[in-house]
Amino acid sequence: MKKNKKIDKKLVITFTIFVISIVVFLVMFMKSESDYYWHIKAGEYMFHNGILKRDVFSWYLSGTYWMSHEWLSEIILYSFKCIFPTYHLLVYGFVFMSSLLLILFFANKDSYLKNIHFSMIWVTFSALFISFMQGRPHLISFNLLALTLWFLYDTYRNEDSKLIYFLPLVTIIWANVHGGSSNLSYLLCFIFLIVGLFNFERSKVVMHRISKKQIIKYLVVALVCMLCININIHGFKMFIYPYQNMMDKTMLSNVTEWFPTNLNNPDNWPYLCLVVFIFFVLLLSKKKIDFMDLALFGIAVVLGFKSIRFWSYTYIFMSFVVCNYVEKKKIPDGIYGVLIIVSIAFIGLFVSNWNLVNKQLNEKYLDDGVITKIKEEKPERLFNMYNYGGELIYNDIPVFIDGRADLYSKYNYQNYLRISISKPDYVSLIKLYKFDYFLVDKDFPISTYLQYNPDYINIYDTQEFALYKKTVN
Repeated sequence: MKKNKKIDKKLVITFTIFVISIVVFLVMFMKSESDYYWHIKAGEYMFHNGILKRDVFSWYLSGTYWMSHEWLSEIILYSFKCIFPTYHLLVYGFVFMSSLLLILFFANKDSYLKNIHFSMIWVTFSALFISFMQGRPHLISFNLLALTLWFLYDTYRNEDSKLIYFLPLVTIIWANVHGGSSNLSYLLCFIFLIVGLFNFERSKVVMHRISKKQIIKYLVVALVCMLCININIHGFKMFIYPYQNMMDKTMLSNVTEWFPTNLNNPDNWPYLCLVVFIFFVLLLSKKKIDFMDLALFGIAVVLGFKSIRFWSYTYIFMSFVVCNYVEKKKIPDGIYGVLIIVSIAFIGLFVSNWNLVNKQLNEKYLDDGVITKIKEEKPERLFNMYNYGGELIYNDIPVFIDGRADLYSKYNYQNYLRISISKPDYVSLIKLYKFDYFLVDKDFPISTYLQYNPDYINIYDTQEFALYKKTVN
């Protein structure tokens, strides 16, 4: 018995190294996309001046109420920048991706280690996170989602579990780190409660009603979590914010991460592969399928097809499920060596592509030259493309619009779109806002209008973008 414990401990350590090596590989794809820059700037401002509740970055909406639902994450991001001036994005990604995958592993350690080959494949599926490897608060939010599912599943499998009592604390943190998704804490409680009331067995699917003790735990904790969400700088507004956000048609139809999964697009096929993989694991398993697991799989897939931003939820949800449905296998001879070799290979890929990593970390939409030029010109009413807003804010240049779509959608987002693609009323809209400068992407029709209009002069030009100045008042 002692020998087995020793082997298990050795396997845990080795598999942990493997998980971390996967993360090292994944952070190779970290990108400093536009939103990262305004998050950093917001964190810097709040670190020095207090929590933001009104906009200070836009010349058009300056002073307007802003639901800064990610304020704590932004201070964390800024702190990483202060501590790791050069590689803050890389370290941020490594810390929170490592913690996420390790939470998923240790919460499901027994099921992961009963079939080590399958678990290696499953952890490798975490590469699905590559498309989300950006310096944004959702990486922290993924950790809180994983903890929530850990506590809820532990209570489901053991009515005497006390982990669920930590969920209100997680909810308070979540409401301040990434309030837009913090409603998941109590919604998942209610899902476990409602699904747990069923009692049936149909063919391969089975559900045993949860006990009275479990019902009380889920219900009480859900209600407490609903109250805890209000413990944030915006109070009750945070409670209703996620629902308002999900009804914002302007944002949902124009921000890429909110687009539905389109199977005609090859870029979306990795998600389909994940779903199909899970489906066949459940279908071919010799075990009965727990209806709770099936329900969560269904919810995750519906969310994943509704929006690409929810792909990661499917992986996180199913990490508590899928390994339970594979056969237990004897620990293979030499598996420790295999895990170490594969881990070295992943780390080797990272090291050998260090130049690519550096390049990606420093990639920007705008170059230093145009930033300098704009600061020299000191525009009062600059028109800028949506994707340029973050970098402009980072360089203390007031913007017309930026990645905070939820702020702009009620005001100027639709007009921004109409100007950008030269809808019939775009000229009248330009006059309405009295823009004195335009920073535009050359792929947009507005660029053509400015290029051939004698009222504007091109004062900075690259292959991708151009800066125009109005010459006639």
